Order: sequence, then structure tokens, then C-alpha cells
Amino acid sequence: EDLTFEVPRGEILGFLGPNGAGKTTTMRILTSFIPATSGTARVAGYDVWEAPQEVKKRIGYLPENPPLYLDMTVREYLQFVARIKKMRSGEITSAIGRVAEQCAIGEVLGRLIGNLSRGYRQRVGLAQALIHQPEVLILDEPTVGLDPKQMIEVRHLIRGLGQSHTVILSTHILPEVTAVCQRVVIIHEGRVVAIDSQESLSAKLRKSEKIRLVLQTPTPDCLDKLRVIPGVLHVTQDQDSVEKGQAYVVESRLGLDLRPALAQCVAANHWGLLEMRPITMTLEDVFLRLTAQEDPAA
Repeated sequence: EDLTFEVPRGEILGFLGPNGAGKTTTMRILTSFIPATSGTARVAGYDVWEAPQEVKKRIGYLPENPPLYLDMTVREYLQFVARIKKMRSGEITSAIGRVAEQCAIGEVLGRLIGNLSRGYRQRVGLAQALIHQPEVLILDEPTVGLDPKQMIEVRHLIRGLGQSHTVILSTHILPEVTAVCQRVVIIHEGRVVAIDSQESLSAKLRKSEKIRLVLQTPTPDCLDKLRVIPGVLHVTQDQDSVEKGQAYVVESRLGLDLRPALAQCVAANHWGLLEMRPITMTLEDVFLRLTAQEDPAA
């Protein structure tokens, strides 16, 4: 529904939205899998409706369920995919070696795909998306089924690919987006509700500044003394447990940095400063705020 965005070469874009928001539909349109009912979409300068074959040559696509043939070996499957993508015969062997190393599947090239674990199948799916060195990578849940070590490896791989490819990454694992993507597009009910970096979105949605203090030996009048610091709006005792000391959350108006005044107050009262850090909105906070049913500005 009037969904407009662009991704420059070399950027890794996180594509987020709740179930049913339109993420998969958008990816299918961009890959020329289904036509759009209206509007236009271009990939590497080619219209997905007028030149679908040119678009497909330039895209590597990993859908949520990798398109694997379970009765093929991994090597046979990658050879098959390379031929479909019209790679020259002399390039195919070296290309398989390259993606096998990138995706850590070298040890299973001779095994039947049907006998592989979910994690290995996911990596084979990523390898088929990369084999022809496409300009654009569209990855839908690329780390589903991977163990924590494999997830870190795939994230590192995606970051490296972003140096020479355009990458659109859709995932429900929000820390993955934070770790990998430079910008995010968040859609809700088919419409864009935000396009920006996580830091910028957090800054736009915050209504105040918050700082978390952990004090070693606060006195009974600590709350009162913190509250009279110029610019302080609220001070609350943080109920989250800390090993040594007591935590407080100090709130001030947006744009005001209270850290120097807070440090001076703590030192003057000999409370012992163990920690002082700003509290920022996580991507999860931003996502929930923007996709809530109520008005995000409320």
C-alpha cells in the first residue's frame, strides 16, 4: 500500500514488520515471483515487470524455506542452480568452492541434502543465493535453524557481503538487525511506518533523556538530592537487582546531558559511582512502538 523505499549499493537494509504486514509479498515482487497490482519496482535499474529475467540475473534470493531438492547431493544441487543461472561451465567448480567456504559447507558437498540438519540446509540455501555473485541479495530469515555459533558466522558473512552487494534482510530476530544492518524499514499493515537507522528512530521516539546510576553507598536523602539538580524531571529507584549498590533512573528533558552534574553530585556526597549510562530505546522498543495498534504518537 504505497510502499516506497530504495537501497543503495553496499547497504544492508533490515526489512521488518509483524506477521501479515507484507514483507514476503514485497520480496516476491522484487524478485519477479509475483507481479505488483500497481506501482513500479526496479532492481539494479531494471523494472521487475518489464525485464524480469534481467532482474533475476542480478538477484540472489533466500526464501524463508530454502528451495532445496532433497534427493540431490549438495554439490549436484549447486551445479544445477549454477546452470539455471546460466553460469559458464568453467566457472561452476570454482564458484562452488567459493560458496562452500563462505557458508562452511565444504564437508557436506557429497552428502544428500535430505540427510542434512536444518542448519546445514539453511546454509546450502544461502550458498545457492550467492553462487552467481549477484548485485542484490534478498534474505528472508537467513539464520533460522542455526545454532548460536553458526548464527554469528552467518551474520559476519552478511556484513562482509554488504561491502560489495546490496542486501535486504528480513528477520524476526531483532538483535540480528541491530548487529548487521545500517538502516531499517518497518512496515505495518502494508505501509511504511519508518525508514532510518536504529539510532535515529530511537532519538525521534524518545520523549526524554534517561540515565541509569548505580551507587555504592547512597544515603537516605539520595533521592531528594538528585531531584533538586537543575534539569532533573524525575528520579526513581530501579528495582532491577545489582550485586553491589543501588540503581536509580534519572530523567531529564530531551537533549539535556545531565552526566556532568550527576557525577559532581555523587562525588560531593561520597556515594561511590559504580555505573552511569544513558538508557536508549532498543530496536525492539522502536518496533513495538511503531507497530502497536494504537497511534504511535500517543
